[in-house]
Amino acid sequence: MLDNNTKYLSALKSVINPNLDYSELNNKSILITGATGLIGKALVDYILTLSDSIKVYAASRSRESFEKRFDKKNNLFYFNYDLEKELDTDIHFDYIIHAASNADPKMFAQDPAGTMTSNFIGTYNLLEYARKNKTKRFLFVSSGEVYGQWDGKCDAFDESYSGYVNFTEARGCYPSGKRAAENLCVCYKAQYGVDTVIVRPSHTFGPTQLKRDSRAMSEFFNCALEDRDIVLKSLGLPIRSYTCVFDCASGIVTALLKGESGHSYNIANKESVVSIATLAQKIAAVAGKKVVFDIPEGGVQGAGSIVRGVLDGSKLENIGWVPIYDIDKGVKVTYEIMEDIK
Repeated sequence: MLDNNTKYLSALKSVINPNLDYSELNNKSILITGATGLIGKALVDYILTLSDSIKVYAASRSRESFEKRFDKKNNLFYFNYDLEKELDTDIHFDYIIHAASNADPKMFAQDPAGTMTSNFIGTYNLLEYARKNKTKRFLFVSSGEVYGQWDGKCDAFDESYSGYVNFTEARGCYPSGKRAAENLCVCYKAQYGVDTVIVRPSHTFGPTQLKRDSRAMSEFFNCALEDRDIVLKSLGLPIRSYTCVFDCASGIVTALLKGESGHSYNIANKESVVSIATLAQKIAAVAGKKVVFDIPEGGVQGAGSIVRGVLDGSKLENIGWVPIYDIDKGVKVTYEIMEDIK
């Protein structure tokens, strides 16, 4: 398991910022939804690394998934919860980190309604708990997809940017759901005084990815680990910001502790801005494989139209976040850990 992998544990410790005071979390209870996902898993492990006194409640609908993902620890607890139901518990959560959402493109096609509701209704239910129970802070894990289409007027999206999202198609379920949930957080702060903060991770990769994940970067790693060449069905020209999941976890905790209430923060490493094709080549290189282009006549049907999705992470860096893993270091450590545990 990951929890026993020395490289994984070392990577978690490497993103602990010696200049950031984590003591505010000591003896506090934190509910993390989406705890068995790519970001959630690393986030749970990272917080547990900070202190033995922090109680972490990992929310999931499946105890089996929880037990497959986590070793037993005295300060880690399974919390059975369905996002679309009211959060009814006697446990007092000092902090809530809402990281649960469909984030797999296949799920956007198969369950667009569920993608919308897990973001909006799920966020509503958790905010209602936070309002009624005086939760210290509610952090919503949004997405860089909220920025929509790039208009060519900037090199990178800062937190004030707002591009076009086509909400007349089902694929708009994910960015639209995230946008709506973000606004709900802002409304709960304005109307009820709930302390909310939002993070917008760029495309995140790491050894906590799920086998079934259909995102391109995950499929690239799966190909490499299965001793297959990486096949691209397009030229892979779109440029993206990428973040290694260890840096993403530290960014979330930085915003939790230092973020200004009601504000949003991008999580994006300026040293990890590459095209899809370049990412594929970097993953292939560490695995000793090749990238093969197999472009169907007429191009790929339904291919994404966002040609540039680069996020400006300086606002988060200005409150203390220090990313450690640039694209090369992040790809290398991810592959090495996944090779160890496969």
